[in-house]
Amino acid sequence: MSSTVQGVAGEDRDDYTRGESREIRARSLRLLISLLAPTKWRVVLVAAVVVAQTAIRVVGPALLGIGLNTALPAVISGADWGPTWFVVGAYAVTAVLGASLLAWYDILAARLTQNVLLDLRRRVFRHTQRLSLEFHESYTSGRIISRQTSDLETIRELLNGGLTQLVNGVLYGVFTLIALMIIDWQSGVIVLIACVPLAFLMRWFYRRSQLAYRQTRVHSARVIVKFVETMTGIRAGKAFRTEPRNDVEFGHLAGEYRDANIRVIRLFGTFEPGLMAIAAFSIGAVVFWGGARITWGEFTVGALLASVLYVRNFFTPLQEVAMFINSFQAASAALEKVSGVLEEEPSVPDPERPVSLHGATGHLLFDNVTFGYGNGRTILPEFTLDISDGQTVAVVGTTGAGKSTLAKLVSRFYDPSSGRVTLDGVDLRDLAPEDLRRAIVMVTQEAYLFSGTVADNIALGKPDATMEEIVAAAKAVGAHTFIEQLPDGYATDVNKRGGRVSAGQRQLVSFARAFLADPAVLILDEATASLDIPSERMIQDALQTLLADRTAIIIAHRLSTVEIADRVIVMEHGRVIEDGTPEQLISGTGTFSKLHRAWRESLV
Repeated sequence: MSSTVQGVAGEDRDDYTRGESREIRARSLRLLISLLAPTKWRVVLVAAVVVAQTAIRVVGPALLGIGLNTALPAVISGADWGPTWFVVGAYAVTAVLGASLLAWYDILAARLTQNVLLDLRRRVFRHTQRLSLEFHESYTSGRIISRQTSDLETIRELLNGGLTQLVNGVLYGVFTLIALMIIDWQSGVIVLIACVPLAFLMRWFYRRSQLAYRQTRVHSARVIVKFVETMTGIRAGKAFRTEPRNDVEFGHLAGEYRDANIRVIRLFGTFEPGLMAIAAFSIGAVVFWGGARITWGEFTVGALLASVLYVRNFFTPLQEVAMFINSFQAASAALEKVSGVLEEEPSVPDPERPVSLHGATGHLLFDNVTFGYGNGRTILPEFTLDISDGQTVAVVGTTGAGKSTLAKLVSRFYDPSSGRVTLDGVDLRDLAPEDLRRAIVMVTQEAYLFSGTVADNIALGKPDATMEEIVAAAKAVGAHTFIEQLPDGYATDVNKRGGRVSAGQRQLVSFARAFLADPAVLILDEATASLDIPSERMIQDALQTLLADRTAIIIAHRLSTVEIADRVIVMEHGRVIEDGTPEQLISGTGTFSKLHRAWRESLV
């Protein structure tokens, strides 16, 4: 496994070194900045609206203080209602304007959030498609699903509601403290003194919750991976009666996820009472000191009311800050996972200066190729093989001999560790991707049908194909008969009731798909393994016609498939030990002759 894939796999660990954590946070910050950069002016507008809305909210307690000190005495002493109407009108205006700005902010923030999430969701999908097969063979589908679902949903919660909590907490708290210092600096000093234990409490909560939330994301991903793996392999699970064991394993993983969430709740359960205690002591100190100054004639009741309201308003939003920290820590952990995927680079990169190759003839050459998967053992040691254009080559050998590895190198799912693989003299690493995919098509044993009709699936490699071309391809491989018997024929949806097809029929559709693409090189990697004997013979008849003018590599354990080959290669431990026509090798005394003799005896 490559270092890059190991790096991604390592991000589902519970522990990080300090350097790793710093780099991961920096990577996540870069991703967040890149997401916000295209919408910077909308961000500025949102910031302006929220600053205005917060400033207007801060005016309320000051107006109440003015009303108590000025407007109320004027009414009592001289029935002068002017100050009262002014205070009431001003208070009503601030309330309506503040509510209007808040509604506008909610709309702007929601649009901003959805645009950012759209960009991020498309990035993850586009990037994971671009990554090489090595990544997908190492990074489980459940973890990819976790990145696209639960992780992005957590980030949405942060951008949608978390930012509001942060703004209400920090910005409102700062404005409130400024207003408090203007009205009564002594009460402001009391709040500043209370900020010392508050800072220690916030720092403790932030550091502990950072670790706790990272663990929740790890356990969440493990639960999703186990669920997806179990449901994907449900046939094997039922065949081997693994339901009880799966229940135990899933219950264990779900229990760990529950315990991780409980640890987060306990942290918040400690933080919130501590915050309430600091707030209670602060309000008590302000009331006590303010009351004392009122008896001395140095303070007014209205100023004390405004001060108490400001102190309360200063601490109350800090609970929202704590909620933001909750959302922020969860989203940070999710952003770490997502950014880790987006930082991955394909192990099979596109060429910087691609070479075009139109009308490839199919001449393949393995030129002193050495290859091994990651840091594992070498599969192909200094492998050399020349396949002429138009030649049909059957590759046989025991399991682990390197047959499928050869096919993956021709398809450029992997690149050689050394040496080169060429098509018509052009190194596959230099060949333009669109020309490579057009020239080389691989059909594997795992025939996969995508959502849509049968016709859509056949036309996958040639989307602009006409219905006549689709039908002709199906007839060529013997798929037309069973397709016509489906409820809607070629228009049958393969994922709906009545559109289900057998494994052999799926393979026939994949053959039709490959033949319609009309590649210069066709690779069949155990592609007939799902077919019964009559279907396989029908495919062989079709292959003899359809492979006449193209290069073909047929990898099969069934030696019946080898009979249509022009050339047979026997591999062992990544090396070619026999090479010749089927007739030459059968008449000899080598490995293939023994394999063929044993196969003939098994048929008898």
